Amino acid sequence: MEALLNIVKAINGQLWGPPMMIILGGFGLISTLYLGFPQFTRLGTGFKESFGKIFAREEGREGSMSSFQSLATAIAAQVGTGNIGGVATAIVSGGPGAIFWMWIIAIFGMSTISVEALLAQKYRETKGGELVGGPAYYIHNGLREKGMDGLGKFLAAFFAVTIILALGVIGNMVQSNSIAQVVGNAFGIQPIIIGVVLAVFAGLIFMGGMSRIAKFTELVVPIMAAVYIVGSIAILVKFSNMIGPVISAIFTSAFSSKAVLGGVAGVAVKTAIRYGIARGLFSNEAGMGSTPNSHAVADVAHPVVQGTVAMVGVFIDTIIVCTATAMVVLVTGADKLGIQGPRVTQEAFIEAFGSGGGKFLAVALMFFAFTTIVGWYYFGEGNTKYLFKSPAAIRVYQIIVLAFVILGSVLEVEIVWELADMFNGIMVIPNVIGLFILLNEAKKMYADYDEQVRKGEALHFDYKYQ
Repeated sequence: MEALLNIVKAINGQLWGPPMMIILGGFGLISTLYLGFPQFTRLGTGFKESFGKIFAREEGREGSMSSFQSLATAIAAQVGTGNIGGVATAIVSGGPGAIFWMWIIAIFGMSTISVEALLAQKYRETKGGELVGGPAYYIHNGLREKGMDGLGKFLAAFFAVTIILALGVIGNMVQSNSIAQVVGNAFGIQPIIIGVVLAVFAGLIFMGGMSRIAKFTELVVPIMAAVYIVGSIAILVKFSNMIGPVISAIFTSAFSSKAVLGGVAGVAVKTAIRYGIARGLFSNEAGMGSTPNSHAVADVAHPVVQGTVAMVGVFIDTIIVCTATAMVVLVTGADKLGIQGPRVTQEAFIEAFGSGGGKFLAVALMFFAFTTIVGWYYFGEGNTKYLFKSPAAIRVYQIIVLAFVILGSVLEVEIVWELADMFNGIMVIPNVIGLFILLNEAKKMYADYDEQVRKGEALHFDYKYQ
């Protein structure tokens, strides 16, 4: 296991170095400029389209999800252990400055994810009476339209394989591993028991298909996020004297290796950037190609509607939830205890509220991670449908996912996180290639939407492939 860990770390050292920063940051910057800063000019539309209709309980037509259900499924995947364990790991490994870089990648990531959602909508298909879509579909169909059929098929298949491994298999090991750590620490339950229970409940939801997944995420996600944020605010009120120094430390250490908040000097700026970007991507998933799988199936009048809604997911995930975790960890000093992963955040809650705080965090993380297991399973299912025509392939995929949920609960935390980073990085590559090639298609859709709004027309779009 030690040899494997060293190999994976070496790969990640290269994968998550300057090339990945250039790939992700570069596309985010280029798409921001090319599309006219959509994360600033269109985010309000996204909030209106999503939360403005939250109480309407709109249902998508059969075989689809409503816009809010698609957002809830995306947030279910985005808001997971990355927001609790990943943020804490970023701070422990990269210092407070990692949070600044997490914010930066999120701001540019909003533009990136809007492009992903737009393309996922345009190039989606219908299989077995249900909408399916995502990078495998927009890479395949989009590149074929541009006369690059061979490249499109290769990149689409490569992406489909890597997302199944990265999220459905390895990623869900991260989620069950984090649940087992924190719940086991809080309640004294054996990890293997936790893993089996998770697998049973997850399996019941998986077998219900798109409809059950949509209804589950729509109900659970808003409640779990709100409760966690309220708990975090309570800690910030209790440690309000530390808020100023912590904010200063985040900005100072983002550009300096000087020790702050009693930390150890020598954390290189590049380390802060590496962990900020890596954990930021793992958390908000912009550019990774995961959440477009849910945004593709939203029943909306025009792709731009879901493109703006998709940006809301990144805002909630990183700017709100990740920031809440970062502040809690830093104001309590939990990052200096020599522990890793979600236990850092758990110790922060214990510092504030005693053993009850630890139990609160355990329950919160259990919901965060479990909803992510459901979301990531769904993303992998869509790509399994892309690769295999037989319905039996879905059952095999379900069994594999549930087996790895159990396995992840008993593994060591470091190897699980490093494997997740490696596969996440690999799946970014074919997706971003497709995004660069098809970026102009997103601009055309924005222009079409703006023209319809300007003329006062009812929104409409010709979906070619569904």
